Amino acid sequence: MPVTIPQDLPAAEVLKQENIFFMTKERAIHQDIRPLQIALLNLMPNKIRTEEQFLRLLGNTALQVELTFLTTATYQSKHTPISYLQTFYQTFEQVRGSHFDALIITGSPVETLAFEEVAYWKELTEILAWADEHVYSSFFVCWAAQAALYHHYGIEKHLLPKKLSGVYSHTVKQKGHPLVRGFDDFFWAPHSRNTAVDETKLSSVQDLIVLSDSEEAGLYLAASKDGRKVFVTGHSEYDELTLHDEYQRDLAAALNPEKPLNYYQGDEVTVRWRGHAHLLFSNWLNYHIYQSTPYQLDQISKVLQHS
Repeated sequence: MPVTIPQDLPAAEVLKQENIFFMTKERAIHQDIRPLQIALLNLMPNKIRTEEQFLRLLGNTALQVELTFLTTATYQSKHTPISYLQTFYQTFEQVRGSHFDALIITGSPVETLAFEEVAYWKELTEILAWADEHVYSSFFVCWAAQAALYHHYGIEKHLLPKKLSGVYSHTVKQKGHPLVRGFDDFFWAPHSRNTAVDETKLSSVQDLIVLSDSEEAGLYLAASKDGRKVFVTGHSEYDELTLHDEYQRDLAAALNPEKPLNYYQGDEVTVRWRGHAHLLFSNWLNYHIYQSTPYQLDQISKVLQHS
């Protein structure tokens, strides 16, 4: 949460120069507080584990969040019982008339397919179009980031020579941007993917800002200039053993995988991305949603039309 200070306090200028967020008392007393309404479109096979990963990050801030879990109607998950989905999830049709402060779309193990070959591609494009008018800020993870970049900006993905798997060092490229506020100059984040997007293509799009990349893993974090679309090509949400379990799965499937880089010390897993993950989500929730979204959710469409 921001620090609240008196109007015209001399320290305000110092705080501003150091990129520390603050709020005047006059502004603070006019703020109403309500739970943030966030929809999570869960495209991962192990939905329960994915729920846990995102809930850890969304629940570690001072902001109150109410989560709505979404699943696709045009594709039935083979790894999650229908009864579970019917109990805890809704489909797009059930929320089409609703508004949300934010939308998260997870990764999906379909990245080697052309986008149009994905079973739920048409439904996903409808959700992306709907989010433009019904959601204040959207957060796209891994394959979903690639899919959203393709849908909104026509940026293609390409197949990597081998799977990118491990924990990689990244550089902050836009230190003054709210989304990376408080980041170290170098930070670690996991990647697990077979495809990538060309960072130079993003740099040529006027609406996009590249915020972080890696010499080894390439593009990591980008956003639209208005903060309404955030693209993360890695998996900051991964828990301690996710990469290990994926590696064991690929070994069992005789895929001859390489060990995830910068992940094991001997036989033990080293977690070095957790602090970054919490800060990334905290910044997104605070600066791109809480400080910007209208108090009345049904006013989102009107606010966006006049922005």
